Amino acid sequence: MEILYVAYKTAFDDYEGPHLKSNCIGLLRNSIFAVKPESMLSIFNRKKYLIDLLEGFVDMHNHILPGIDDGVKTVEESIELVKAFADFGVQDFIATPHIMHNYYPNDSETIGKSLAILQNGLKMNDLKEVSIEAAAEHMIDANFETLLENGDVMPMQKNYLLVEMSYLQASINFEEAIRKIAEKRFFPILAHPERYVFFQNRMKKYKELKDKGILFQLNMLSISEYYGKEVQQTAIKLLEEGLINFIATDVHNMSQLNSIKQIKLSKKLLNTLERLVETTTYNFG
Repeated sequence: MEILYVAYKTAFDDYEGPHLKSNCIGLLRNSIFAVKPESMLSIFNRKKYLIDLLEGFVDMHNHILPGIDDGVKTVEESIELVKAFADFGVQDFIATPHIMHNYYPNDSETIGKSLAILQNGLKMNDLKEVSIEAAAEHMIDANFETLLENGDVMPMQKNYLLVEMSYLQASINFEEAIRKIAEKRFFPILAHPERYVFFQNRMKKYKELKDKGILFQLNMLSISEYYGKEVQQTAIKLLEEGLINFIATDVHNMSQLNSIKQIKLSKKLLNTLERLVETTTYNFG
C-alpha cells in the first residue's frame, strides 16, 4: 500500500505551494489507508459494462419495428425501447425484421409501413435525434432463393445481406444460397453464428465458412450466459479466433435490453469488443 501512497504523492508534486501539497498528501494518506487492501484491489480490477462502449454505436440488427415479427408489438413499446437505448448513447438503428416464409412473410411494403408508423411515433415524441432505417433478417428457407432472384430481399447499406438459419438444423440450401448471394454482388452476413448448435465446437467449420466470404455478426447477449453457457463459450472462442466481423443487439424487447445493460466485460474482452463496436459503427454509420 505504501507504493500506492507514493504514486499518489508523485501526482501532486507539480503543484505550487507547500501548504496545498501537504494538505492534499495528508488527505490522500488518510483516504488510502482507510481502505482495506482487498477493496483497493477491487477498484483497479473493476470490470467495465458493455454499454460503456456504445456511445454513438449503430445497431445493425434488432427487432424494434412494431407489430411485424417476434419483436415489439406496439409503437409504444418501440418508443420505450428507443428511449432506453438513448440513455447509453445509441440513437442510430438499422431495423431488421424477419423475412421468414410461412411465419413472417414480410416484404418491402409491410416493413416500410411499420417503419413509417415508428418514424411518426418518434416525431410525436420529439425524438428528432433518432435515426432508423430498415432492412431485414432473411431466413434461408425454401423461399429465399426466389426472393433473391426476384430482387425482393432487403439489404443494408445497399450491399450487405443479413441471413439466418434455424438454430437446430442447418438449411439444406445454405451453401447454394450463399453462392447465389455472392453472384448478386451482396456480402452475406450470418446472424449470430454462435447460436447454431450444429456449428458449436466445430471451429474448423466456422473457418471454412469465413473462407467462403461469409461475414459473422455476434449477438451482444451471447457474451453473457443469456442463451446458455454453450453459446457463451462459442462466442468467446469466435472472438478469440478473430472470426467475428460485426456486433449487434438483436434486441426484441425491453427485457433483453435490460439484460444487455447488465453485461460486464473482463479486461481480456474489453479491447476486442471496443474494436468490434468501432468497426460495426464505421461500416453501418
